[in-house]
Amino acid sequence: MNTHSERPVKDLGIVRGLARIVPFAGADMNRLVLGMVIALVSSGFALGIPLVLERLVDGPLASGNPADIWWAAGLVALLGLLEAAFIFLRRVTVLAPGTRIDSRLRNTIYNHLQALPVAFHDQWQSGQLLSRANSDVSLTRRWMSFGFVLLVANAITIVMGVAILFTWSPLLAIVFLVCSAPMFIFGSRFRNRYAGLSRSAQDQWGDVATSVEESVHGIRVLRSFGRGPDALSSFASQADRGRRLEVVKGNAKATLGFWLVWVPDFALAVCLLTGVWLAAEGDVTRGQLFAFFATAAVLAGPIESVGYLMALALEAHSGLARIFEVLDQKNTIVNPEKPQTPSGTAGSLVFEGVHFRYPGTPADRPDLLDGIDLEIRPGETMALVGSTGSGKTTLTALPARMYDVTQGRVLLDGTDVRVMDLVDLRTRIAMAFEDPTLFSDSVRNNVLLGRTDLTDTTSDDATAVLHQALDIAEATFVFDLPDGVETVIGEQGQSLSGGQRQRLALARAIAAAPHVLVLDDPLSALDVETEARVEAALRRVLATTTALVVAHRPSTVMLADRVALLDNGRIAAVGTHTELLATSSAYRHVISSFIDDERPAEESR
Repeated sequence: MNTHSERPVKDLGIVRGLARIVPFAGADMNRLVLGMVIALVSSGFALGIPLVLERLVDGPLASGNPADIWWAAGLVALLGLLEAAFIFLRRVTVLAPGTRIDSRLRNTIYNHLQALPVAFHDQWQSGQLLSRANSDVSLTRRWMSFGFVLLVANAITIVMGVAILFTWSPLLAIVFLVCSAPMFIFGSRFRNRYAGLSRSAQDQWGDVATSVEESVHGIRVLRSFGRGPDALSSFASQADRGRRLEVVKGNAKATLGFWLVWVPDFALAVCLLTGVWLAAEGDVTRGQLFAFFATAAVLAGPIESVGYLMALALEAHSGLARIFEVLDQKNTIVNPEKPQTPSGTAGSLVFEGVHFRYPGTPADRPDLLDGIDLEIRPGETMALVGSTGSGKTTLTALPARMYDVTQGRVLLDGTDVRVMDLVDLRTRIAMAFEDPTLFSDSVRNNVLLGRTDLTDTTSDDATAVLHQALDIAEATFVFDLPDGVETVIGEQGQSLSGGQRQRLALARAIAAAPHVLVLDDPLSALDVETEARVEAALRRVLATTTALVVAHRPSTVMLADRVALLDNGRIAAVGTHTELLATSSAYRHVISSFIDDERPAEESR
């Protein structure tokens, strides 16, 4: 499985990278722009206070008339109140758009992950996907509703403030700008360093999330082998690396913050000396000098916020880059432009010259499936046997297009599965796997997952389908659960035994009432008696359903009308169990290995 370090980062630049979120904003972009306008109006009120103070110092204070002070004090109070009111209005305005953008982006990621082929999920760590769909999306929301709005508004405020400084004293304004120039140098250096640190930290926390998920899902294995301390040590090492990266990030932000605070203060000190000299020479009034420094004080907040907002922008940029690494993944298994529907519903399944190799397989290695020709007649049960690693599970994944063939074709009722609508195709084919996946939901909803036609899963028809599937799969144990079929089973069904999970997964496949049933050794965790009862019930289902069954037990082979032997990527022999025993030494070898594998278990009973 690939990790983040093995995937190249596509760097589009900060502006272009952040701009990729704009399509997700939609009409909410207008609200965000309105938020910027409100922020600018708020800054305008703040910048208006020094103008009043200039008139106050050069007017009432200079004339010594206390009565004229009240109007200025009242106006300053009013401007302060309006500034506070517009800050509140800005926050209210941008809050809802940010959450809607968050929702759209999160839903898009989830939908894309659902649509991407299994080959993609084979190569990506689940923790990396989780961190992108959660942490990075939340970071993007904060940037859009807070960082983006304030960065634009504060940048314009700084430009407006500097322009006002020039109206009072061009010389003082130039001195202020020259002394503040080092901030741009430190800001550029900060950007180059912080961008890489931010990306490394986000990837590292994705690895930590993967470690947590694997440890939780594998808790029984870790405990049974007493490896909990080792898992903790590995997790602590990964978390410590993430901690160290965060510390380095914090130090970088602190360094930038130091310069963003000290440099403007140094500039003000130089301006103070220059301003006193200009006032002594009569080039500026006391009111203008007072207003100059009052304006500089107003600009201190936006200037100091630049460091934080720049860091947030860089983190959002790397977060979006990580998100679009997923969204840019091409979905190779898609609906055709003009889907075709099979003319019949008999359920014939044919493999014609099928080749398959996993992505990234070295060119000098042969295809895993190297020219499969196999026909499964309507209503027939075909057992598929072969040695470990022969490609049986891969072959069973091709009819439902979990993977696409690299050469040849798979036909369902005479129609290539690649030209069928995916929903229609996967409604006609149901699968049950050796390692079943159950969801944190009720037994009822887990079993009826494939019956999209039953919109009300509590209806009498749905209940009848549910009970029939549970009876056939010998899964009636669910009626003894605390809430019966309404019992919510734990994540991955870990509260159930392996055999119980397999029986529920089998019931789910049966309940789907497919034209073709694909079973990848779904009875491996059952005891002999339960397996015998399930097989007897399955015969009733398989009598009218086309089935492809991967077999690892002689008893499973007995379910089949015919057996196909998969060897070296090809179908080496097809016939009844009796015929193959008589004619194929390779088949006899595979069957004997089944018997050898079962014998120790039987002797232990």
